[in-house]
Amino acid sequence: MNIDLLLENLTNPALLFFFLGIVASQIKSDLSIPENSSKFISLYLMFSIGFKGGQELAHSHLGLEVLWILLFGIGMAMIVPIYTFFIMKPKVGIFNAGAVAAAYGSVSAVTFVTAVSFLELQDIDFDGYMVAVMASMEAPSIIMGVLLIALFHKSSKTEIPFSSVLKHAITNGSVVLIIGSLMIGFFASDAQAEGIKPFTTDIFKGFLAVFLLDMGINSGKHLKGFKKNGWFSFGYAILCPLITGSIVAYLSGFVTDSVGNRLLFSILAASASYIAVPAAMRLAVPKANPGLYLPMALAITFPFNISIGMPIYLSIIQMLQ
Repeated sequence: MNIDLLLENLTNPALLFFFLGIVASQIKSDLSIPENSSKFISLYLMFSIGFKGGQELAHSHLGLEVLWILLFGIGMAMIVPIYTFFIMKPKVGIFNAGAVAAAYGSVSAVTFVTAVSFLELQDIDFDGYMVAVMASMEAPSIIMGVLLIALFHKSSKTEIPFSSVLKHAITNGSVVLIIGSLMIGFFASDAQAEGIKPFTTDIFKGFLAVFLLDMGINSGKHLKGFKKNGWFSFGYAILCPLITGSIVAYLSGFVTDSVGNRLLFSILAASASYIAVPAAMRLAVPKANPGLYLPMALAITFPFNISIGMPIYLSIIQMLQ
């Protein structure tokens, strides 16, 4: 692995603000980001990355390659939950295993946004349709998690409202905003996009830093959840993204030659959802313990991917070029 690349990523101001948030929570500081402000920044990040992705998509040649890339992403969202479920089930039970499976099959939009920022710092190009890939991976993983629970726990079939789960996955705010912004960016002309560039591009990294500070504060508060669940969950929250991301770094070469696209594929496969999936699991599987799957995704996998994971996956891709 390129040590210089790792050190550069570890000294990224946005990432350092994330670690500052963790430190603040651990020393019991009263540092906090107002909830309304945090929600606004989340919406802004989704809007910005979706709009810019739509602009990139408008300038891309949409052909068979794009279709294969979309199918590859959806396939990842359906395969990762299967092996995650069977690995976790003996240790945490069927309901918790299904929730963890859905979380790790789904994606973290914030991790994706951070990866985009990382690629821009490295001057590595990627295609705008990768935003569409990200949006398409949310619902399949949630449905897979629920189906696995239904298959292995007969009584759960009457407890899980499949139509409600599907509706929630499709109408989830982050999914709607990402897809909507993508479409608006696609149809906007270059001149129209230039008019809001100061908002969509120039202030993006600053807002990302503040958002990661807030995520660090929240992650630090959830670290205590691992005191009850032991080292198994902690180990899986590290090894799953590392192994999955590394494998996808190789396999993605069969559907795209773009280094940037392949890194985004790796980070999508390695990331875990801590927004859409927890919301869906509260509705579909109330018996699942959010004190397990939420800290795994937010407090362990998320910081691992944005600090160590991305340089590892990029190094693998570059070695295979």
